[in-house]
Amino acid sequence: MPVALRNFRRSTHPPAVPSVKLSVVIVNYNVCYFLEQALLSVRRAVEKLGEPVEVFVVDNNSVDGSVAMVRARFPEVVLIENHDNPGFSKANNQAIRQARGQYVLLLNPDTVVEEDTFRLCCAFMDAHPRAGGLGVKMLDGQGRFLPESKRGLPTPWVAFYKIFGLAKLFPKSRRFGRYHLGFLDKDQTHEIEVLSGAFMLMRKAALDEVGLLDEDYFMYGEDIDLSYRLTRGGWLNYYFPGTRIIHYKGESTKRTSVNYVFVFYRAMVIFARKHFAPERAGTFSFLINLAIWLRAGAAVAQRLAAQAAPVLLDAGLIYGGMFFLKTYWERNHKYVPEPYPEKYMLVAVPAYVAVWLLSAFFSGAYDQPTRARRIVRGVFLGTLLISAVSNFLDAWRFSKALIVLGGVWAVAALVLRRLASNFLRYRTFSLTRQHQKNVGIVGSFEESQRVRQLLEHAAVPARIIGYIEPAKAGVPVRAARATPPYEPVGHPGAGRYTTTSAALLAETETLDAPADDLLGEVRQLADIIRIYELHELIFCGRDLTASQIIGLMVSVPQHPPVAYKILPQDSEYIIGSSGKDSPGDYYALDITLNLFRPQQVRNKRVLDFLTSLGFLLGSPLLVWWQPRKGGFLRNCLRVLSGSRTWVGLRYAAAPQRLARAILSPADAAQAAGPLTGATRRRLELLYAKDYETGTDLRLLLRCFRQLGREEE
Repeated sequence: MPVALRNFRRSTHPPAVPSVKLSVVIVNYNVCYFLEQALLSVRRAVEKLGEPVEVFVVDNNSVDGSVAMVRARFPEVVLIENHDNPGFSKANNQAIRQARGQYVLLLNPDTVVEEDTFRLCCAFMDAHPRAGGLGVKMLDGQGRFLPESKRGLPTPWVAFYKIFGLAKLFPKSRRFGRYHLGFLDKDQTHEIEVLSGAFMLMRKAALDEVGLLDEDYFMYGEDIDLSYRLTRGGWLNYYFPGTRIIHYKGESTKRTSVNYVFVFYRAMVIFARKHFAPERAGTFSFLINLAIWLRAGAAVAQRLAAQAAPVLLDAGLIYGGMFFLKTYWERNHKYVPEPYPEKYMLVAVPAYVAVWLLSAFFSGAYDQPTRARRIVRGVFLGTLLISAVSNFLDAWRFSKALIVLGGVWAVAALVLRRLASNFLRYRTFSLTRQHQKNVGIVGSFEESQRVRQLLEHAAVPARIIGYIEPAKAGVPVRAARATPPYEPVGHPGAGRYTTTSAALLAETETLDAPADDLLGEVRQLADIIRIYELHELIFCGRDLTASQIIGLMVSVPQHPPVAYKILPQDSEYIIGSSGKDSPGDYYALDITLNLFRPQQVRNKRVLDFLTSLGFLLGSPLLVWWQPRKGGFLRNCLRVLSGSRTWVGLRYAAAPQRLARAILSPADAAQAAGPLTGATRRRLELLYAKDYETGTDLRLLLRCFRQLGREEE
């Protein structure tokens, strides 16, 4: 075992005089797939450093198997398990207080470091004794430079320019672009004011002087605060582009999230009140609070618009078609050729449209992938409902024929709108969201087979075109043939190969791999992407170093655009991200939780609505069975509005945003004593895995007297 890796392993008997060069601290919260890849890259970087290193992982009560994964795959890591989520600052400080390294690196779990990163960064710090902190060039999951790699201090004017978009409009301006220092060359070393918390290398001696992370910040802002205190203490912060890292999530996980807006900008208010003079802090706070409401309003409006636009477009198409059908029917088929009353188009038709769309929604017409049978089923049921109800309302009984024709048109409108939308976006007349992806694998034949199996088991809709093998010394390549007979069956580019592509295809026939799968070598990657029209590349971490992968991401032309993902060594996760503003995604062999299927989400919401409405109507009687009568009425209103759900996950982390739960499945468990946190989480995950609406009804009956409980 290499010396560095031996030192990387946790020892129960440390040397008498510990001499640790670097302490790496990673705070994790439910991102097992990212953490595994980050630790693999850290392990390689430690080997290259060649000096003693200690690595800490602080887990903030994850429920996705992160702790078990670290124990099994990385026994050398010092694991700190929290039984709650104390926040980013507190978790980092837990490890920093134990750190013995000359330098301390705060590293996000959604990062990949190059093999030379630690060696080069430590050498830079050694050569610059007044350097208190160091940041590096960060790239997103597609190899694009992240501007938050270097930042300026968010003074009131700098914050104003960022908040109101001037920094984005003029990124290279020395006045407006100071937040991301866009006027500084990203390929040169610079003194900067603010480091990014995703990769924040600091001298331990400097931390001992200025203090640790401020725990008033739960998330965001703590890196700005500590960077500022380092400079106030006489230390220098540097941006060092001599090494690169991948940072999948960039500066934010979801910029359209209202919660992100409030947490991030409130952190800036804390910073202003702490470090600025009262008058400057007051101006800053005013600007920040104004920005909070503007950004929050924009985020809500953007989300509502994105969700409502397809429904409003469908409603407009159906309404327009009904107007045409009414006019046609009046002129050609109505027994008494006179117009329908105004209330037909003003009231009846909007009601028809609402019924058709609601019925289609609950039938799954807006779920992905789109299925025509869901649309037909939903509109058919809506048509039956409209016909049945109109029989009992003489004043609103107009024409059965128009109802039936309207139903036919509603199906046609919904289907045609989706076909047109997909044609405009993907140039295909298909109801599915987009083409099946053409995927190429960069790695050995053995790893490419493993990628195929993972994609197949994860049910990823992708077509594997073949694999691109890293160059190997001593492997002979057959001479190019004048007329290669090979053409991939059914490939859209078949029959359109140039002389260059003919030579490329001939060169791919190495002696140790099947020619049908091998597309070529890494040096030919740009041609392979263009010829085979690849949409996605998967890099195999066992066969390529992080430096090679990052180098390929940066060097491969993005025309046509291609997405990148990585399969870490011996992992079951294929990880990637389309950009800094999108959360990282992954393909994995995970258990599908029934609770989060679109149909069950709808059913649960309907059940919540009906039960809360029934409880409110029956509240004059039901309230007497409730120990907390006011809480019961408040919870009924909260569930009715959608801000709460009666039963859900209170202790386990949900993989997507859900309404807060009033009851947990663990509340119905009969036990002699209080349940442990692990038992509660396990019961909730079993509930989520096998969820059905009948489960909620049973839990509501068994825990009826607890429906008035307030937030814990």
